[in-house]
Amino acid sequence: MKLDVLNTKGEKTGRSIELPDSIYGIEPNDHVIYLDVKRFMNSQRQGTHKAKQRNEIHGSTRKLRKQKGGGGARAGSIKNPQFRGGGRIHGPQPRDYDIKLNKKVKLLARKSALAYKAKDNNIYVVEDFNYEVPKTQDFVSVLKALNIGSNKVLFLAGENNENVIKSARNLPNTLVSASSSVSTYSLMNAKALLMTESAANTLNEILK
Repeated sequence: MKLDVLNTKGEKTGRSIELPDSIYGIEPNDHVIYLDVKRFMNSQRQGTHKAKQRNEIHGSTRKLRKQKGGGGARAGSIKNPQFRGGGRIHGPQPRDYDIKLNKKVKLLARKSALAYKAKDNNIYVVEDFNYEVPKTQDFVSVLKALNIGSNKVLFLAGENNENVIKSARNLPNTLVSASSSVSTYSLMNAKALLMTESAANTLNEILK
């Protein structure tokens, strides 16, 4: 499929960019999208939760009461789980939540996410641009010119767009990412995908 390249005022430049059907025209696979999003979400978990077991509790080892004649259960230690302040049975322990996926599965997931964006006509390509100094208001005007200012936007910038990236990254509804590291979660979480021309070409090379 071909897409018109726009300028920062939302006007057509007279040029177009080829978005390969092998990426943007495939039938989306919902299951691999689910797997890759789950992998991404799991990787955000620190896994540092910890509850002390009985052998990790600091406390007296004195027997609380005599073994027999009290009419209750035998209580040998204040560190028993049934007492307040005692250890916890089968409590959470530090662990790694990462899920391993094959490269082809992750590749198909990103292609499927891009195919959904293409089906919904939510992909915008602008010519490469940069600012002399970072200025958020300038980037906001670009979003307004493209009529996507009220949507959640994923912006893929080129390699030499540092001031543009700084101008966009503090907007609450805009996520900035490099083409080489864009995730399936980011693609699915955004309503619109905005790419510079060089970023779109880089993405095509990575996913081909």
